Amino acid sequence: MNFKKIVVLMGGPSSEAEISRLTGTAILNALQEKGYNVVGMEFVPKTLVEDIKESGCDIVFNAVHGKYGEDGRIAAVLEMIDMPYTSCSVLSSAITMDKVASKHLFRSTGISTPNCLIYRKTDTDRNLVEEIAGKFSMPVVVKAASQGSSIGVEIVEKKEDLQKAIDACFEYDDAILVEEFIKGRELSIPVYGNKEKKALPIIEITTNSGRYDYKSKYTKGESFHIIPAPLSEELTAKIQKLCIDACTVADCRGVVRVDVMLSEENIPYVLEINSVPGMTQTSLVPDAANHVGISFGELCEMILQMAIEEK
Repeated sequence: MNFKKIVVLMGGPSSEAEISRLTGTAILNALQEKGYNVVGMEFVPKTLVEDIKESGCDIVFNAVHGKYGEDGRIAAVLEMIDMPYTSCSVLSSAITMDKVASKHLFRSTGISTPNCLIYRKTDTDRNLVEEIAGKFSMPVVVKAASQGSSIGVEIVEKKEDLQKAIDACFEYDDAILVEEFIKGRELSIPVYGNKEKKALPIIEITTNSGRYDYKSKYTKGESFHIIPAPLSEELTAKIQKLCIDACTVADCRGVVRVDVMLSEENIPYVLEINSVPGMTQTSLVPDAANHVGISFGELCEMILQMAIEEK
């Protein structure tokens, strides 16, 4: 790959900016060690086009998590100025970032996913607590529609705590999901490729707290990755195929990560697809890649290569 200059775009105004800077810095360091001419750039929405043009780069490595980076807005701007970039396309990014849109897509295409109720702020004049309690038994999971890194996610054990969780999630978004709680094992599966997709080893996640929340994700020693997950060959193949199918219907490209819950009955459920997965010291995708002999630097190179391949 003969790139004259690579910009690693990171940070920005989203609630996930701090994690984005950790991801971006790790990518920057890895590519510098590989000998590339690469610079980091703080994402400023109003000046993005000018900043990119002034940099003189010929590709952008998108390391912006959350708003703008994963919802397709940065992709749209870069496509308008004919600048190659890593991460999914505009539409794919928008769908996978929006948990409501991806839930509709999964349901319509037969992808196994937890049952849910979807609410918007205009629904808050109704008694949502009673509606939810009439549909699901406790616990339930309440999620803001467009957040990542476990931000805006509440696991509610008691009915009397539902309203507080609903209000908290509406602080992040105008739409929320209330999902049935799947008791079982937390899995994460990186999927890579453009037209032809493959899955890296399945990762099982265990935590000290018993919940894979923000603290567990980004604090060393709080979560543990078991790679490959101790599953039968048949079940492993079934889960990997489910994840590849989910990424295919969402038209993902590059490297993404699919989060899955495996029920006590060994039924896998797709929770969401992360189009700009974390690439920090505690992140899942680099761990899975390393298990099959792909170093962090090589993984970054793979992502760049897929960004310029024929889609």
